[in-house]
Amino acid sequence: MSNTKQTTCVIPASCGAFLALLETLPGALFVIDDAATIVYANVSAQAMTGTTREELHGNSFWRCAPQLVSTSLYQAVCKTKQTRALTEVEYLSPVTQTWLHVQLSPTVGGLMLQFHEGRAPTRRQESFPQSEYLCADILENISDRLAILTPDGMILSINQRPLEDAQVRREEVIGKPLAETPWWSRSPASQGQLRATIARVSRGETVRFEAVIQPMKGVYRDLDAVITPHIGADNHIEYLVYAGIDITARKRAEAEIRALIDAIPHLVWTARPDGYLTYHNQRLIEYWRMTHEQAEGVGWLAGVHPDERPRVWEAWQTSIRTGEPYEVEHRMRDGTSGADRWFLARGVPQRNAQGTILHWVGTCTDIEEQKQAEQKLKESEENWRVLAETVPQLVWVAQPDGLIEYQNQRWRDYIGFSSEYALAHEWSQSLHPDEYQHTLTVWHHALETGEPYEIEYRLKEGQTGAYRWFLARGMPVRDEAGQIVKWFGTCTDIDEQKRAEQRIKASEENLRVLAETVPQLVWVAQPDGQHEYTNQHWCDYTGFTLEQLQSDRWPQLPFIHPDDRVGIRARWQQALDTGAMYEHEGRLRNGQTGEYRWFLTRGTPMRDETGQIIKWFGTCTDIDEQKRIEEALRQSQERIRALINSNIIGIISVEVEGEVIVEANDAWLHMTGYSREDVRNRTLRRGKITPPKQAHLFESSIQEIATRGQHTPIETEVVCQDGSRLPVLLGGVTFREHPRQIISFMLDNSACKELEQRKDDFISMASHELKTPLTALQLQTQLLAKRLAKQGISNAAPALSIMEMQGKQLERLIEELLDVSKIQAGRLEYVQETVDLDALLREITDTMQQTNPSHTLVVRGVVQTSLMADRDRLGQVFTNLISNAIKYSPEAQTVEIDLSVSPETVTVSVRDHGLGIPRELRDKVFERFYRATDPQKRSIPGLGMGLYIVAEIVKRHGGTITVDSEVGRGSTFTVTLPLARNALA
Repeated sequence: MSNTKQTTCVIPASCGAFLALLETLPGALFVIDDAATIVYANVSAQAMTGTTREELHGNSFWRCAPQLVSTSLYQAVCKTKQTRALTEVEYLSPVTQTWLHVQLSPTVGGLMLQFHEGRAPTRRQESFPQSEYLCADILENISDRLAILTPDGMILSINQRPLEDAQVRREEVIGKPLAETPWWSRSPASQGQLRATIARVSRGETVRFEAVIQPMKGVYRDLDAVITPHIGADNHIEYLVYAGIDITARKRAEAEIRALIDAIPHLVWTARPDGYLTYHNQRLIEYWRMTHEQAEGVGWLAGVHPDERPRVWEAWQTSIRTGEPYEVEHRMRDGTSGADRWFLARGVPQRNAQGTILHWVGTCTDIEEQKQAEQKLKESEENWRVLAETVPQLVWVAQPDGLIEYQNQRWRDYIGFSSEYALAHEWSQSLHPDEYQHTLTVWHHALETGEPYEIEYRLKEGQTGAYRWFLARGMPVRDEAGQIVKWFGTCTDIDEQKRAEQRIKASEENLRVLAETVPQLVWVAQPDGQHEYTNQHWCDYTGFTLEQLQSDRWPQLPFIHPDDRVGIRARWQQALDTGAMYEHEGRLRNGQTGEYRWFLTRGTPMRDETGQIIKWFGTCTDIDEQKRIEEALRQSQERIRALINSNIIGIISVEVEGEVIVEANDAWLHMTGYSREDVRNRTLRRGKITPPKQAHLFESSIQEIATRGQHTPIETEVVCQDGSRLPVLLGGVTFREHPRQIISFMLDNSACKELEQRKDDFISMASHELKTPLTALQLQTQLLAKRLAKQGISNAAPALSIMEMQGKQLERLIEELLDVSKIQAGRLEYVQETVDLDALLREITDTMQQTNPSHTLVVRGVVQTSLMADRDRLGQVFTNLISNAIKYSPEAQTVEIDLSVSPETVTVSVRDHGLGIPRELRDKVFERFYRATDPQKRSIPGLGMGLYIVAEIVKRHGGTITVDSEVGRGSTFTVTLPLARNALA
C-alpha cells in the first residue's frame, strides 16, 4: 500500500477543516500506519522533533523521532494495535530527560499518537507501570553495554557506555537497528553475526556470543554479549534485552607486561620510591584526557576531585614515608564527559631481597557502581530480575541478617545447589577452604557495620568441582531512617584477571631468573638492534661482556663463523626493517676453546599498543648435536636407500594384520615376477607366496619376531608369479615405532641350492663309484696276505696291515659319504632289533682303546636295559663321538663316557678335555661339512660329515644330542634316547 493511499485511509484529504483543527491542537500529533510509517504530523510534532513535514512523511516513526522512542511507548503501540482500544502511557524521554504523556487511538489502517510534554507522572495505575528513573539508572550502571530492542532489533533504549565509545548522541541511534550503529556497521562480519543472533532471540532463544566491534575508526573492542527475549503475559516476545561486557582486556592478557597493563580493565600506574609517578597506562591517560608528560610527577593530582586532593595527598605521603601499602577511595574527573566517578586507588611497594623499595605499582578501580548501589537497587522488581538473569555475573540478594533470599539462575547453575538449599547460608560450603574463614569474617563484619562488602575468593563449580576466582561485592540498601533493608550483590568471574595479575607480578622476577637458568644464550635488543641485555651463558660462551656488546651494533661478528656472517647479518637487518620474526641457523665460536658449534637463533619483536617495536627478545639454542645427528641420519638414509635400491637383496614390508605386502623394492619384484601394480592394489598376501609345506616355518618366524623383534634367517621357498618355486634365504625384523609392520629381507638362494644339489649328486655318484674298486682292492690285499703267509714271507705283514687299515679308513669315509647322500635323499636305512647298550659300548670302547693307546677311555655307570634300535647305527654314533673326543683333545690323556638311565630315557655322555668349541659355533658343529679348528687355526683331518650323520641318526631314534663346551677346557656331547617306545617306530 502506497503512502498516498494510507494517508487517504487514515485522514481524508478532502477534510480541510479537520486538518486545520489538528494543526491547532496543543500537543504533537502523529498518524502512523500499521508499519509505523508516518502519514501525518502536525506543526507541534514538527517542532517537537525539529524536522520538516517532508522529512517526516513517508518515513519510519521510530527513525524520525528518536527523542520520543522508549520501551514503554513501543509496548503501548503494540498493545493498541492488538486490542484496538484507547491507551495512555507516560515515560521519561531518554534523550531530552523530560516526561511525556502519550494518548494512542486506533484509526483505519493505523494509529494516532498525541504527545504532551512536561507533565508530571500520574498516580493512577497505568497499563504499563514503569519506574522510568530506575530503568534509566539500570541502563547506565548495571552493565558495560545495555540496550532494549524490538524483536526485529531496533533500539528502544540504550545506556551511555556504547554512545561514549562511539562518540555519538543517543538520538542518532534510537529507533535504528542495533546492527546499523557505528560500532557494529564498521565490521560486516560482526554485523552479520549480530543480525543472525537477533533472529534467533526473536524466536524465543537466549543467545550468548562474543564479537569484535569498532566504536570508532581504528578502535576495536572484544565483547561478551547476551541477548535475552522478554516474554509478556500473552507468551509473546515484547522486547529484547541486550547486555554486552567489554572483554578486550582478557583477550589481550597474554601480551608483554606493558601490553597487559594497558589491556586489563584497571587504571594502572607506577611510581619511584620517592612517590614521583613515572607511568600511567593508556586507560588512565584516556580517562583523564592528559598526556603522559602532564600526568608525571604530581601532575596526576589534577585528575583528582578538588575536595579529595588533600586527603589523597596525605595518604600517599604516609605510604611513601612508612612503606605501607597505599589504599584510598576518591573521585576522579572524566576528562571527556566532565563527570566525577569514585575509584579505589591501591598501591603496593615492590622490594628487592634486602627489603629496599624499588618502585610502587598501583591501580585505580572504578567503584562508582558500588557508591551508587542504593540508587541502582530502587528499580522495579520485575525489570531488576530480568536484568539480573541477563548479566553475566552471579547476582544475589540478602536480608539484613545475611540470609540469602534470591540468587539468579547463573549462580544456581554454577554452584549446582537447588534453590531451597542455596537460599540459606550453605553457599559458604562452595568456598575454597583457604578463603572460607576469612570470607565469613569479612561478610559478618559488613553485616555488623553496614559497610560495603567486597572480597575476592574462590568458588567451587558444582559440576566439575573446579575452583574459580570471583570478585564478590555487596551493597546495603537503607530506608529513610538509615536502616539496612536488603543487601544487593554480585560475584564477577575474575579468574582470568587473577591469572593475568599473577603472571604480571611474577614475570618481572621470573624473566631474569628464567633467562639465567635456561641452557640457551638469551639476549634482549633495542628496536635498532643494539643489545641491552645478555644472560651469563651468552657471556661465558662468547667471552664478551655486556659493556662490550653495547659499544657497537655488531660486536658479535668476530665469533660468527666467516661463512655465516653475510647471511646472518642480512637476515637480522631484514627483521629490523620489516619487524618480522628473526630465525637463522649458524655456527658460533666458543670464546675459550675457539670451537665452532651450530646454534638456532630466534628473535621475536615486542610491540606497544600502537604496534611499534619496543624490544627484541631472542635466544641462541645449541643444535650442534642435532646437526650431527641429522648428518648421520642423512648418511644412514643414503646407505639404506642404496641397500633398498640394490639388485641383490629383495625387501618387502608386510602388515601384520591381514599379512598384506604393502611395499616391495625392485629386486624383490624382479626375483618373484610380481608387478608394482600387484603391490599397490594390495592383492599380495603372505599366504599366496608361501608354499603350503613351508607355512609352519613362516608361522614360527612371526612368533619369534613378536618375541624378539626379529627372527633367525631361514632357508625356504617362495611362490613366484608364474607358479615356480624360488629357493631363498629369508630374514625379518620389526621396529618399535611400527610394531604392526614386518620388514622382510630375501636373498636368492637358488644358485647355492643348485650347487648343493650338484655336490650331493657328485657325492652320491663318487661314493658308489669308489666303493667297487675299494672292495676289489681289499679282496686282493687279503689274497696277497694269505699267499705270502703260505710262502712263509713275514716281512711284508706290516705293509699289508697298513694297507688294510688305510683301506678301512677309506671304506669308512665312503660309507659316510653314502650316508650323507642317503640322508639328503631320505633313504638312510635302519634295522629294528634289541640292543644291549652296555654291551655295545663295552665293545666299542675295547676296540677303540686298542687302536688309540694315547688316550684312556673311562666308562662310568651301567644302563642294564635294552632298547629297540639299529645296533650298527647306534655304534656308528658312539664310535664317531669317541673318535672326535680323541681327535680334538691331542694334549689330554682321558676320554670319559658316562651312562645313566631314568624311567623314560637313557643318557650317554662323551666328555673330552681338549680344544673346546666357542659358544657362537656350537650349533654349527652339526651342519654338513663343518670342521672345527684349534685355537691356532690348525686344520683337523676330516670332511665334517660325522656329527651331521650322528645328529640325523639320533633324531631318527627319537632322541636328542646336545653339546656343552668351553674353549680350552673341552667338550661334552650328550645323547638322550627314549625307552618307553620303539625308537624307530
